[in-house]
Amino acid sequence: MNIGRFVLSSLFAGLILNIGEAVLHGLIYSEATATAMKDLGHEITGSAMDTAQLVGITFVQGLLGMLLYYAVQPRWKAGIWTAIRIGLIAWVLSAVYSGVYLSAGFTGLIPANIAWGPVAWEIILYPLAIITGTLIYRERRGQAGEITL
Repeated sequence: MNIGRFVLSSLFAGLILNIGEAVLHGLIYSEATATAMKDLGHEITGSAMDTAQLVGITFVQGLLGMLLYYAVQPRWKAGIWTAIRIGLIAWVLSAVYSGVYLSAGFTGLIPANIAWGPVAWEIILYPLAIITGTLIYRERRGQAGEITL
């Protein structure tokens, strides 16, 4: 594995995820979320540290998605269909889990559109991020810095 290309592809996958999340939560769901929190008697107050944590963990998701993609290549072969499958696996592990947690764990508190709307958005976002990462990561045998795992 070429570590430089792996890191670069992971950063691009994380960037796509972060852009998608920013559009989703900053534009599409900002009013609905603010209204839901206001109905609960809370105001949304976020700090720079909160934002940094969210951006950071989203980059980690890109890294783990690309790591999983690389790990299954010997069995599933490199390509768009493998990237889509890995994206869907990441989607289940992150978005579907989050939707279930919010809807079942906070029954009656979190509106269904806030719990499940992002799940629908992210079924496209996660595969797109992994596909983007795979376009950056094109392994060539014998590259300097290549590490075999």
